[in-house]
Amino acid sequence: MTRRLVAIVALLLLLASCGVTRGDDGEGLHRIRMMVPNSPGGGYDLTARTAVKIMEDTDITGRVEVFNVIGAGGTVAMARLMNEEGNDDLMMMMGLGVVGAVYTNGSSARVSDATPLAKVVEEQEGILVPADSPFQTVNDLIAAWKADPSTVTIGGGSSPGGPDHLFPMETAQAVGIDPTAVNYIAYDGGGDLLTALLGNKITAGTSGLGEYVDQIEAGQVRVLAVSGAERLPGIDAPTLTEAGIDLEFTNWRGILAPPGLDDKVKAEMIAALTQLHGTDAWKEALVTNGWIDAFSTGDEFETFLQEQDKRVESTLTELGLV
Repeated sequence: MTRRLVAIVALLLLLASCGVTRGDDGEGLHRIRMMVPNSPGGGYDLTARTAVKIMEDTDITGRVEVFNVIGAGGTVAMARLMNEEGNDDLMMMMGLGVVGAVYTNGSSARVSDATPLAKVVEEQEGILVPADSPFQTVNDLIAAWKADPSTVTIGGGSSPGGPDHLFPMETAQAVGIDPTAVNYIAYDGGGDLLTALLGNKITAGTSGLGEYVDQIEAGQVRVLAVSGAERLPGIDAPTLTEAGIDLEFTNWRGILAPPGLDDKVKAEMIAALTQLHGTDAWKEALVTNGWIDAFSTGDEFETFLQEQDKRVESTLTELGLV
């Protein structure tokens, strides 16, 4: 082996030992992976890819690999995250749907056992129907639903315990329908739910609306009502309370890292997400997608996750699902 070849091999080994997730000075995020716990086109996917693009475009990070791990409403991805203990180049977008999925699928993983990084957004749910649906208002739908719950099929992009499931269950309770009589079909993300809606395989869908902006604008689907305290800009639909239904409901999304993360690495990740939150591009994305700014980090987010674990377990127990 020549002296020059020896030098090249030594240099390559040195670079390999330094890793790819940190800069040469050990500061900042240069390369990281973002795991999405459902299919492309869903709410987690949209939020993750929006955040990643902004972080790359504004040089908060280097290249970020986004990849989807599909299965059991996020339970498969959650198990993978928990098995990556101490891995310092992995984040996972998640939310209320993952909290519920781990319970209903009998997983021992809990979101509160991972490393909390940041809660990023809250989002209203909407009740959507295909363009040719006979239901013109939410009260039209509720009337048919109350008359015979078995004839109304509600689809959602989350497993039982997730927001798209909890929302119609709580809506049913609010209008006097037994939640156990609700005919709910779970789809693995908003992309699959949209296919079911456009194919008239379900009566209505419940989901966040950010992932359906193009279809709503094109008139392919209609929004009968939104779940928050106020109407959504650009969406021609009343709130449930305006329609006489006493219910407000919001979903949320946040970012976790594997358990056992080094404190310095955790602080770097939180700092990067805090920078993201401060960009003009992120503020524009909030408006475009109808997201509510709900940024919190570290200990505050950890406490929130513990509360969400208890909330979902209690609700699912009441419904007889765990």
